[in-house]
Amino acid sequence: MRQRHSWNPCPHSLIKHPPDILYASFYAHVGQLQEETPERRAFTHTCFHLSFFPSQETPLSLPSRSYLVGKVQHLSRTYVPGTKQDPEYGRAQNGVTPDWEKKVIDYFKEKLKENNAPKWVPSLNEVPLHYLKPNSFVKFRCMIQDMFDPEFYMGVYETVNQNTKARVLHFGKYRDVAECGPQQELDLNSPRSTTSERQTFYCVPVPGESLWVKEAYVNANQARVSPSTSYTPSRHKRSYEDDEDMDLQPNKQKDQHSGARQAGGLGGLHWRGEPKRLETEASSGQQLNSLNLSSPFDLNFPLPGEKGPACLVKVYEDWDCFKVNDVLELYGVLSVDPILSILNNEERDASALLDPMECTDMAEEQRVHSPPASLVPRIHVILAQKLQHINPLLPTCLNKEESRTCQFVSNFMSELSPVRAELLGFLTHALLGDSLAAEYLILHLISTVYTRRDVLPLGKFTVNLSGCPQNSTFTEHLYRIIQHLVPASFRLQMTIENMNQLKLIPHKDYTANRLVSGLLQLPNNTSLVIDETLLEQGQLDTPGVHNVAALSNLITWQKVDYDFSYHQMEFPCNINVLITSEGRSLLPADCQIHLQPQLIPPNMEEYMNGLLSAVLPSVLNKFRIYLTLLRFLDYNLSDDITKAVEDDFVEMRKNDPQSITADDLHQLLVVARFLSLSAGQTTLSRERWLRAKQLEHSRRSRLQQQKSVNGNEL
Repeated sequence: MRQRHSWNPCPHSLIKHPPDILYASFYAHVGQLQEETPERRAFTHTCFHLSFFPSQETPLSLPSRSYLVGKVQHLSRTYVPGTKQDPEYGRAQNGVTPDWEKKVIDYFKEKLKENNAPKWVPSLNEVPLHYLKPNSFVKFRCMIQDMFDPEFYMGVYETVNQNTKARVLHFGKYRDVAECGPQQELDLNSPRSTTSERQTFYCVPVPGESLWVKEAYVNANQARVSPSTSYTPSRHKRSYEDDEDMDLQPNKQKDQHSGARQAGGLGGLHWRGEPKRLETEASSGQQLNSLNLSSPFDLNFPLPGEKGPACLVKVYEDWDCFKVNDVLELYGVLSVDPILSILNNEERDASALLDPMECTDMAEEQRVHSPPASLVPRIHVILAQKLQHINPLLPTCLNKEESRTCQFVSNFMSELSPVRAELLGFLTHALLGDSLAAEYLILHLISTVYTRRDVLPLGKFTVNLSGCPQNSTFTEHLYRIIQHLVPASFRLQMTIENMNQLKLIPHKDYTANRLVSGLLQLPNNTSLVIDETLLEQGQLDTPGVHNVAALSNLITWQKVDYDFSYHQMEFPCNINVLITSEGRSLLPADCQIHLQPQLIPPNMEEYMNGLLSAVLPSVLNKFRIYLTLLRFLDYNLSDDITKAVEDDFVEMRKNDPQSITADDLHQLLVVARFLSLSAGQTTLSRERWLRAKQLEHSRRSRLQQQKSVNGNEL
């Protein structure tokens, strides 16, 4: 008796529904196509083409529809398990070889390089979850918020037909639920089954991502996904054959399948009965009610007001390359099987038989690590790329030689001077006519930690903009200006109440076995604006003191000490901090510049809105490219320049030995560095050195002129 493989869709349904093609292509390539042939390569290529370009005709050079129908039937033909015709025969004899896994990754790598293919992949950042079908090929731009313990899953498992006793091997990679055909059961004691390991990341959308970044990604993405019409929003499953009948007879009502589901779990891979396609329910409220959760599930976003899906990301190789707070772009298989929620609920019910205390701990951990798939979908990663930045106007990688020398970057660098001049004018107006403060704000916005010497971060440039009008909306509107320029930002209103109540530091919850996020769990290159103008007299309690200390550590050492109860763990970061205050800030800063407004608009909101509306979108995009690109430029000091700077510093010390210190030299070098980079120069010239000295002299002179009533000014 011959036994069919578990994947055996109706060929006509496969051809008629382009959104399903990639599911067929992927699992055909992973689970069935063990032998490379030109016909099979052409088949998978056509499947990939149809999935990305549903509105286009199939190219004439590719196989015809009739050929594809025949090829689908050929690829899903029957085999006698254990014979040489069985694709699994060699693996059963010699063990599973990883060659096919490498071919899958290489296949999708090559395909994503063709014809702007990444733009045709649906993104979880933009497409509602209920628009996407299970096992779709998707992408996700996210930050690693937490790393769970590695999990084991059935990499290869065997099913047995209860009637014929025929055995079939299946691959469990890139799956949460094991598929079993009619009359098949999972053989848990099969000697041919293998256990594999994968890592799970809890990922959230990039915290503080600016609205213009989201809009740019939406406009660039050419994947147009609409709600599925071939699915029914029901908890019951329907077969491929039913979908075909529904399409052929749209007015005919189909009876829903019923019957008990046999489901269980082993090694991180659940299994169920007949292979059916499942529709993710759009309403998360129904899922919550069905699970009898005592409280809504906390998605654990670091910042308040964040939107978008959190995902459990399953990584199969090279997970040691990633760490918490890394920003990733993932490509993988979407798993939103509603049966996962049922299984997890059954496991929680089963744990109720244990000791009450142990039951509570296990239930909480189970709730956090296995949330409803409609709230927290799973992504099985095929390709993962660590992002240096999230500016959609620039190439993804800017530290590679080919990206630096690309035509786009070269053309932009050639027109850097006028862009800088326009940006300086724009920020001067935003700072109420203060051009000196605008110069320092540019230097701040392009600053970045380029290396660490022992524990000292080099390149940080925290600016304290003092002299901001109190009881005014100026700082709020200044932050809006910055939001329009940088890819990610957050404004922290420093009030006594916020300092005492907000959770700035992430901490470990050992009951749920997860890292609970805090406001300072931010990805690199985030702009953090701390508004002290709202600070009034009051009493800081213990949490408030800890929060202020955390902000000071962030500014001084560019690190955040996460609270693991029994110890602190340092997490280095690279966050640009701008402090707005009326007097000198209570927090440390690398540079204080006192604002000297040249005009006080009667209506601040109208003035700032007019300033933004007066800038052309194309000019605004140039500002955004400018501020991101200059962070990645190399900068070097030649021996001659270093010697000249040393000699000049010696002369400065001779002329004014009381006020010129080594800290002043360091400050001058930092200002000169970013002043040179702001002009597109990767080394220090005498002209830029003199300009840096002039800026510092003007800044210090302005501070000396200020007379503070409370003595908080220099």
